[in-house]
Amino acid sequence: MRRILGLLFLWGPVVLIMSAIFVFSSIPSKEMPSFGFWDLLVKKGGHALGYGMLAIAFWHGFRWNRRLWWLAFLLAVAYAATDELHQSFVPGRHPSPADVGVDAAGALIMLSARVLVKKLRVSRSDQASRK
Repeated sequence: MRRILGLLFLWGPVVLIMSAIFVFSSIPSKEMPSFGFWDLLVKKGGHALGYGMLAIAFWHGFRWNRRLWWLAFLLAVAYAATDELHQSFVPGRHPSPADVGVDAAGALIMLSARVLVKKLRVSRSDQASRK
């Protein structure tokens, strides 16, 4: 039971985020909300944020192994590509290589931000221990 809970803790976020992405990309274009002037920013920002969170979830699943950040990135981008294929079967939606690029950028930004925050925390704790 403990092992199952451990696996859920590590990989549950990946499954939840992938499921949410799948649900959102299953919405036909006629049912998609419009945000007016902000539509492009909200939708592309949602892509970047979603896949950034997915990359972080993958890395968390790998127990933050520094050598596997690239695999977390690659898996998030691979899911982005399969999601674009999935959208080709949704009424009014179409696959977009540009969206995969936005998703990849979001994943890379989020992974980079995680590394930067970790370095800042380590640096602050080192400074505090020197005092």
